[in-house]
Amino acid sequence: MGTNGANPKGPRCIALVGPFQSGKTTLLEAILARTGAVQRQGTTEAGTTVGDASKEARHHKMSVEATFATTTFMDDSYTFIDCPGSIEFIHDMRSVLPAVDAAVVVCEADEKKVPQLQLILRELEDQNIPHFLFLNKIDKADKRVRETLKLLQPASRVPLLLRQIPIWNGELIAGFVDLALERAFVYKEYAPSQIVELKGEDLDREKEARFTMLETLADHDDELMEQLLEDIQPPRDKVFDDLAKELRDRIVCPVLLGCATRSNGVLRLLKALRHEAPTVAETAARLGVKAGSDAVALVLKTFHTTHGGKMSVARLLAGQAGDGTTFNTPAGEAGRVAAVFKLMGQHFDKRGQAIAGETVGFGKLDHAKTGDTLSTGKQAHASLIEVKPYAPVLAIAVHAKERKDDVKLGAAFTKLTEEDPSLRVDHNAESHEIVIWGQGEMHLRVAAERLGDRYAVPVTTRPPTVGYRETIRKPISIRGRHKKQSGGHGQFGDTVLEIRPLPRGSGFKFEDKITGGVVPRNYIPAVEEGVIDGLKHGPLGFPVVDLAVALVDGSYHTVDSSDMAFRTAGRIGIVEGLPQCQPVLLEPIHLVEIVCPSDATAKMNAILSGRRGQILGFDTREGWPGWDTVRAQMAEAEIGDLIIEVRSATAGVGSFTYRFDHMAELTGRTADQIIAARKAAE
Repeated sequence: MGTNGANPKGPRCIALVGPFQSGKTTLLEAILARTGAVQRQGTTEAGTTVGDASKEARHHKMSVEATFATTTFMDDSYTFIDCPGSIEFIHDMRSVLPAVDAAVVVCEADEKKVPQLQLILRELEDQNIPHFLFLNKIDKADKRVRETLKLLQPASRVPLLLRQIPIWNGELIAGFVDLALERAFVYKEYAPSQIVELKGEDLDREKEARFTMLETLADHDDELMEQLLEDIQPPRDKVFDDLAKELRDRIVCPVLLGCATRSNGVLRLLKALRHEAPTVAETAARLGVKAGSDAVALVLKTFHTTHGGKMSVARLLAGQAGDGTTFNTPAGEAGRVAAVFKLMGQHFDKRGQAIAGETVGFGKLDHAKTGDTLSTGKQAHASLIEVKPYAPVLAIAVHAKERKDDVKLGAAFTKLTEEDPSLRVDHNAESHEIVIWGQGEMHLRVAAERLGDRYAVPVTTRPPTVGYRETIRKPISIRGRHKKQSGGHGQFGDTVLEIRPLPRGSGFKFEDKITGGVVPRNYIPAVEEGVIDGLKHGPLGFPVVDLAVALVDGSYHTVDSSDMAFRTAGRIGIVEGLPQCQPVLLEPIHLVEIVCPSDATAKMNAILSGRRGQILGFDTREGWPGWDTVRAQMAEAEIGDLIIEVRSATAGVGSFTYRFDHMAELTGRTADQIIAARKAAE
């Protein structure tokens, strides 16, 4: 349909999701070609697809962000969102899901990808998103479809409902039977399938498979169950109504067959979406959009375009919006829409007006961010969602290649994190590093590339500094004296310090034990400041912790003593005293929890042991059949690139969280290497 709102279903929004390299981008291309949105179906190999068109996606040959493309099918408007499948870029998928009417899960008969499929399906189930499963690459299937479903079913908490069965020509799949329509189709490459007569063995298989489909539907429909028990053939309309209802109620996940590269099965998928996917009104009700609201929209993605500035991609859930519309968020005014854009991959075309159901780009909403609820009412609509990024698992320290770009780097970080909220930027005051946290090696590599390519700030990266500390083992007493005479007033400060170790985790304690006024009270805070100055860089090269310093004696000069003199004396005392206190290196130890498929648990134990980890135990992961949680204590230095090994050992799905637990002494060769490296860097 156009934008006149004639269709009561309204424009649809459909997410294409699924495991990494399952064919989502190819399916989007096939849909756009079949609906006439592109003249010719492009390929990912040739870099000619609408999806994955960014420089980073083309370079790495993978989806690194969501791609939006709008088309029409049988006069209905659809926006399809091609979502990344890699766990490292999955936040883009999680951000768009709340506002879609349905999702198409693209997968294949590959046992190795079942854990990835489970991650995707769990997210859909948790967010209550109706979803189909499109069994792709059916032309290369080496298993019977029922065997494949048995393989994939453990990944889904709802039944996978087979809607189609293949027609075999020897060892090749030549077409399919639609079990709801009771019709057989033979595939035609890049063209609609041809209807053929259903007979013989194919007819027998269809009857058996159709009865199995109806039995599953009847589990939630007493009338249908009664008809089956009485051997009454239910009307076709009744079957379609049940399919639509149980999809929308998220009771089943219908399974369709196809091959995106050949455009096989695409037309039947589009028809299923047209008849069975929920409407924008149902999606708005699911999200809690208030009835009678003015325009309400949800921001799904933020882009910073080269010439057009900030672009907020949003799904309009109610009302209308156009050029000049002012939106509010619960936090305040989002801004005034400079222009409304239709989306087609990397291309944005001005269109002026949008109606409920459409997914469009709003230009220059300067104060809007991904996940925001936009509304035009005098009182802002309550926030509809909150999608928190997963905890980061890897960090890199980033520096501008040229000092002149330091100021530009700050602005680039702001844009980078607006486009990808799963990135986090920290400023480490101690190490003077800017640290980017992300979801994995490729995630951070793409972030660094974007800083140079999109924002013209080339950067260098390296591992961030580990938070080593040092402490002492032996108490001593030492005098710190500062005396300087250079004409006029001199400088004089004299202190006697007692330095002693404290239990681990105690930090630093300063004690005033002066009696008789040998050091005037007004100078004692300056002594403490000097001691603190000296603790910032201990004899091993790191901040010193877990010790007490007591000022027990000293002397002063009525003319030459000053705060500065006593601060210097305190620092001299601690700097000269610490090397005599048997300094020892401390390293941060964290509690780590790894989640992984159960068949990788033994590998996780080996990885942890190889990284000086102390394994505390493992349990089954609650609510995740076939997964375990492994707990360990591990040094921060060993956690640095742990995620790379974890992902490699788990086909890309393992992850972990960690939190600081305690500081522990580190001695021997490892400590010597760390200390030597620190001194070499000074």
